[in-house]
Amino acid sequence: MPLAYEVLEELRSIVGPTLVLTSKEDLIPYSFDGTAAISQMPGCVAFVRSAADVVAILKLAQRTKTPVVTRGSGTGLSGGSLPSQDCIVLCTVRLDRILEVDRANLTMLVEPGVTTLQVADAATAIGLFYPPDPGSMKISTIGGNVAENSGGLRGLKYGITRNYVMGLQVVLADGEIMFCGNKCVKDVAGYSLKDLFIGSEGTLGVITQVLLKLIPKPAAKKTMVATFSQMDAAAQTVSDIIAAQIIPCTLEFLDRTTIHCVEAYAKIGLPLDCEALLLMETDGHPAQVDDEARHMEDIARRNGSMEVRLAKDDAEANKLASARRSAFSALARVAPTTILEDATVPRSELARMVRFVEQIARKYQLRIGTFGHMGDGNLHPTFLTDERNHEEMRRIEEAFHEIFDEAIRLGGTITGEHGVGLAKKHFLPKFAGDAQMRVMKELRRSLDPNGILNPGKMFD
Repeated sequence: MPLAYEVLEELRSIVGPTLVLTSKEDLIPYSFDGTAAISQMPGCVAFVRSAADVVAILKLAQRTKTPVVTRGSGTGLSGGSLPSQDCIVLCTVRLDRILEVDRANLTMLVEPGVTTLQVADAATAIGLFYPPDPGSMKISTIGGNVAENSGGLRGLKYGITRNYVMGLQVVLADGEIMFCGNKCVKDVAGYSLKDLFIGSEGTLGVITQVLLKLIPKPAAKKTMVATFSQMDAAAQTVSDIIAAQIIPCTLEFLDRTTIHCVEAYAKIGLPLDCEALLLMETDGHPAQVDDEARHMEDIARRNGSMEVRLAKDDAEANKLASARRSAFSALARVAPTTILEDATVPRSELARMVRFVEQIARKYQLRIGTFGHMGDGNLHPTFLTDERNHEEMRRIEEAFHEIFDEAIRLGGTITGEHGVGLAKKHFLPKFAGDAQMRVMKELRRSLDPNGILNPGKMFD
């Protein structure tokens, strides 16, 4: 049933009347996120500006048993921030302050509405480095990054969001505020509660502050592009680089479909006469960078690379990285509906998984562009379709099942960085097994016994 007048009035008294949206026209942008083909209208949207606002809203939600879905910029790709019917969307984009930059301890304290790019720029301004770089980093928020445990192009060498969270302020479902973690490099006192909330997709609490770790900026880097006439040769190159104990900063993969779409979109001079392309970047001490770049080029050539091109300067290197970040946007121009997935396998199984995705595309007569963070085994098979074509959408669903089943069979996972949300919750039991599912459900019930936080996400 629609939100009660009394609930809306109390929300207006908490955040102010102008920060509560209720008209259909205003709510439509909050009825979907970056996930294709699913949407749901919320009851209202409330913009919070402080932890106190969050506390008051959650206490109201508990008292009235009203579902609450926390949302940042809405760039998620698994339906994690999609509203449930007649819920309160608790939007954190106005909690957007950088509260502290502590150069002595290499930390930064931020509110959840700060964008990933703002964090990276603030670190760069003082000569430090924040490595996580999801493709949506210009607009994705840190709160969303933490809730989804986001990855990015540099995840191979530097890790994902979890590796850079030192502490969290969280408002629990009953409105109590908790801060877990601190600036200490070592801390083994009790359970690591902050890690419980990272990747929890808004189902256990609402994040209101994030204490981030920064690191020294690497002294040098080299960026190369290697082209291949066969996709599995590129995949084998990645496996061989890792087997040679080289851990590049970036090791990204684009197939022919993605290359052509990106070049038409970005026009940066990508080679079009190949089946696959690897973007390879190494950083660190200059001598180490030179040595790793030479070894990666040798491995690529041994696997039949058509060409290995070195970026001539930082400007060209940044263009190449930006082209890879634009892959999703470029593919989205080709068809009315773009469904981006992220099956992940052990790196030794990359060539096999790439071939399997090709076979699935042929079997179901689907157009799939594949790209991804191949260095950490994270592939993004991207379906180019039209959600109005119900027969093709049925084939896509069957293709999904086969791709995820194969990823699990090869020792992989159903999601490397996008999360479970709504889109993948039906695949989670097969991946996680009975014991893990039971423990996750018990944790969720203990922290949110009334089930008001992001209901229906991850599992029912």
